[in-house]
Amino acid sequence: MRRLPAFVAVTALAGFGLVGCSASAASSCPAPTSDARLDDLVTVSGDFGEIPDVELRTPFVAEDRSVETVIQGDGTRITEADQTVLLDLTVYNGETGERIVSSRYDGNTQNAQPLSVWDQTFPDFSGALLCATEGSRLVVSLPYDSVGEQAATGLGIPAGGSAVVVADVRRAYLAAADGADQYTSGFGLPSVVRAPDGQPGVTIPDGDAPSEVVVQTLKKGDGAEVTADAITRVHVLGVGWTDRRQFVSTWDTAPVAVQPSQLPESVASALEGQTVGSQVLVVVPADDTTEEQSAFRAPADTALVFVIDVLGVDD
Repeated sequence: MRRLPAFVAVTALAGFGLVGCSASAASSCPAPTSDARLDDLVTVSGDFGEIPDVELRTPFVAEDRSVETVIQGDGTRITEADQTVLLDLTVYNGETGERIVSSRYDGNTQNAQPLSVWDQTFPDFSGALLCATEGSRLVVSLPYDSVGEQAATGLGIPAGGSAVVVADVRRAYLAAADGADQYTSGFGLPSVVRAPDGQPGVTIPDGDAPSEVVVQTLKKGDGAEVTADAITRVHVLGVGWTDRRQFVSTWDTAPVAVQPSQLPESVASALEGQTVGSQVLVVVPADDTTEEQSAFRAPADTALVFVIDVLGVDD
């Protein structure tokens, strides 16, 4: 059985290449399709976060993709395909029962990535894990079409065969701030609206920007507290006050992992002491944006507006 470093397993399974929610969301989250045969044909044992012991009654032929939860976690729920997660996967050949490849199982959060990245390897693999929670172990059966021809070739799965994947959801970061809305005051400050997926938009009022840095907590989360040197996962939106143009948005790509102490002072101070699930509005006056111009390629000669969603803090 080959064992890959976590990074290799993450990117390799994508090219073979084997390179290397809130309560309301949970209540409306449809469970992935389950196949009763998995209980009879696939036996999984071992501790969460370690390479599992799996016995398959072979040949195991999966007619459709199906999912069975063997360990139910109680952490953050996966509600979006682009949500940042840390997965450990072990892949088995359904025809022979052979363990083909596994990730490193070292819990290294540097290897967390959007769930949808796995779709490059196993088409729509993200759909199998939607609604799963952090701390869960799932068994995913994949027919040949759901493995993908390129990955099947690299994994040694013959045409018409199948794969069985055991997935441990080691970390699931929030897709967007999910904290309680806060009462805010301050005439003449920007207003923030949110799309159904939580992505914010900013409306800049007429009139002059504040002459001092302003920080407002728009949503207050109940997760871990952000400290200066804690690796913190955030979504950042930045808009210029004068031209109303967006100059930075991680919503177009993926959240960033950063230590607040490495950010411009105005943003760092706004983040320190916040909690996971919070959303913060920061307005920086035009004469105090030198660091922001360097860090975020922000425009000069204008006040800057930031909306920051705190999605997680690494241990």
